[in-house]
Formats: sequence, C-alpha cells, structure tokens
Amino acid sequence: MKMKTENHGWLFLWGLLTLVSFCFIGCKDDDGGEKGALFDPSKPVVISDFIPKEGGWGSRLLLYGNNFGDDPTKVKVTIGGKEAKVITVTNDNLYCFVPRGADAGNIEVTVLDGRGEELAYGEIDEKFVYKKKMLVSTLVGETKPDILDENTNFDIIDGPWGNCGGLEKMEWLVFDPNNKDRLYVCGGGKTHRIVDFAEETLESIKFTGEAAGTANILSFTNDGQLMVVRDIAQDNKNGIFFYSPESNFQTQVKAIYARGCRAAIPHPINGEIYTSRFDKGWIGRYDPVTGDYKMDKIQMPYGSIQCFIAIHPKGDYMYIMVRNKHVIYRADYDFDEKTFTTPYLVCGKYEASGIVDGVGGNVRMNEPQQGCFVKNDEYAGQKDEYDFYFVDKQNHCVRTLTPTGRVKIYAGRPNGDGTKGFNDGDLRKEARFNFPASIVWDEKRECLLVGDSNNHRIRRIAMED
Repeated sequence: MKMKTENHGWLFLWGLLTLVSFCFIGCKDDDGGEKGALFDPSKPVVISDFIPKEGGWGSRLLLYGNNFGDDPTKVKVTIGGKEAKVITVTNDNLYCFVPRGADAGNIEVTVLDGRGEELAYGEIDEKFVYKKKMLVSTLVGETKPDILDENTNFDIIDGPWGNCGGLEKMEWLVFDPNNKDRLYVCGGGKTHRIVDFAEETLESIKFTGEAAGTANILSFTNDGQLMVVRDIAQDNKNGIFFYSPESNFQTQVKAIYARGCRAAIPHPINGEIYTSRFDKGWIGRYDPVTGDYKMDKIQMPYGSIQCFIAIHPKGDYMYIMVRNKHVIYRADYDFDEKTFTTPYLVCGKYEASGIVDGVGGNVRMNEPQQGCFVKNDEYAGQKDEYDFYFVDKQNHCVRTLTPTGRVKIYAGRPNGDGTKGFNDGDLRKEARFNFPASIVWDEKRECLLVGDSNNHRIRRIAMED
C-alpha cells in the first residue's frame, strides 16, 4: 500500500476560488440580483453546473442553477445518495460540503416544505467524481463523555470491541510476529492489553515476579518470544524478561540486566537485540543465541536520555528517538561486524522543543516516541523505499520523516491548531489526538494504528472504506 504525505496546496486554491465566487455573488445581489428571491413552486429546480468537478469527503462544493430558494433548512442536497450539509443558499447558488461515501457522484437538490415534504426536485446529468482519501478513525476504545477527568472517564473491560471500555496508557504497540491478528499494548505502569483482530476483542495480560510493575515497552524476538522491558533504576538487576510463546507468554525463560531501558528491538536479519540505558546514554547489543551482552556497545553523545529505537525493515539503519531531548538520531548498520555504527543527528535540536517542519537542525519536535517504517510505492527502485512515521507526543500529532531527512506533520493539528482533543476525519483538517505515545504499521490490514493515550483509544489511519 502506498502511504504518502498529502499535498494540501489545492485547498488554498479552492478556498480562494470559493471566496472570489461568493464575493461575486454578493456583488451581484447588492446590484439588484436574486438575493432573497423566493422559491417558486411553479418552476423546476435547475442545477446548471458545479465546482470543483472532483474531491473527497469534506470538500466544499458550489452548485449553480435556479430556483433553490433562500432557506438552507428547506433545501436537501444529496451526492451519490448521501446527504450533504448545506451551508448557504441563494436562489441561483448553493454551497455545501461533500458527504462521506459519495461514490456514485450523482447530485440532486430537493426543496422541502415546512413539514419536510418534497415541493420540487432537480438533478444534473454530470456526475461529481468522488475521490477517496486517507482518514483517521477509531479502532477500539471509548470514554464517558459526561466525565471530564481523563484519568477516570473510562472503564477497563475485557470483551468485544463494542463493549471494552478504554485503554489506560499505550506506551508501545507491537504485533506478535507469529500471529499478525494479535496486537500487544504496553500500558506503562497501568494495564497491558491485547487487541485481537480475528475475534475483535480486547483483553488484558499480566506478568508476575520481577516482571510485574511499570514497563517501558513490550517487544518480540524474531522467533516470537515476548520481551517485557521494565523501568529499572538500579545496576545489576534484571530489566528485560523473556516469555515463551508455547506458554501463551506466561512462562519466563530468561532475563537480562537492564537499567533505564526503553528498547529491546531485534535486528530483522541477524536477530541480535538492541537496548538502551538512560543514565549513561548507551545503546546495548545482546545476542540471544550466544548470550553475549555488551550494554555499552554504542555511545550516544550525552547521558540522561530516554532512547526509543526503530530498526529499518531491511536492517540497514536504525532511528533513535531521544524523547526528552526532542531529537532523532540515526545509526547505520555494518553487516560485516553485525552491529550499528556511531549515531548521528537526523533532525531536531538538543533540548529545543517546538513544532517546525523541515530538515535537520531546523526541525522542532516535542517528545518523539515510537515510530514505524512504511513502504512508499513512489520510491520504487530507490535505495530506501520507506518513509518513517512517528508520534510527536506533546505536539498531539503524527509526523513523517522521509529518506532524504524531511520532517512533516502527517495527521493531527487540524488547520494548524495544536490543541489536544478527540476527533476523527480528514488527516489535517479534522483529526485530533491527545498525547499519542505509540504507532505501528499493520501490514496485514494496510493501515497505521496509533496509541492515543489520553483519549484511551487506538486510532486507525487508512484509506477511506
């Protein structure tokens, strides 16, 4: 599936066209045109033209014609059999929004009486070309709208998607490599959950002993062992725990030391696991076959850093999201030595938070956390065919990082408004998030899934159904 950042330049042009059109209408009305002209039931409703000729859900559509009347509450417009929201109407112009799912494209206008009964009807032979687009929707999770406290406005319920309450926290999302219908959700210090796509259920999973307590991420080895990465603040203490798939991840098979760790990510080709350490700024390398573990294999430029890791599907490089310093580093892979080389800065400026698109040190982020690689068909034949999608937690949005190093907002912050909230819809015109902490690419269903922590929902970004 092709995933790409949309070009919104046409929105500006269409907005300008609409403004000019309505200014023209207003001028004509002031000069004695048909503003305020009453609907004439003895005449037919005529649709003579419309602009634009194509668009998607939420596009603005301007109809030209005659005998529309002047009361938007008494005019019904359907596009492709779906009712459109009418904004303004004069006797010869009508302004509305294209509804979702208007695939058929036929445009119809009905004038109604005070009881909602049809008085007159008109349609146009030419069809509107409906363009499907990427949308944000809700996969699972719900809150209680009458409770404003984000910490108490949901229930924790194991059950079907339509009756499972909300998810407390979603610090990391990961699919079971041996069962792509099972998505594991790291709940931090709260409840860990499993989203089952085959059964359409949400359930809880618990760990005992040393593995119980606050976890920073859940991850998997290449052969399907589940790794629980605890938030441990002492040396010489187990922090990463391995569970066998044969026991349904209830039997611990081994554990290794880890302090301040926020990563346990396997190399997709060679299988060694990369960890991180907060206080020292280390990236560690653990070989699950030999047991060799070098916690300080790679040194970051500084310590006291929260490092999250994502490795390219082909294993060529990894991104290191330094959440508390608002930067992303890259380390390239040496296939001969089977390890990563010295990391270098890709985007952001150390300790400089903000929201700025661009490249390199000009970019500003505010707590980048989990990210995932998604193949972009437009890059076919190039050395790197993947874009990187990551959550920018405190900026309440999802952003992209291209192979050439350009960062851009992909979803959230509608029309530039960075206010947190909850809303589904168009990626940049409607969708809102509330501290999104995690993201994963669902290869089987070809969509992005976002752990929208303070909305207690998993959001879905996909092509409109």
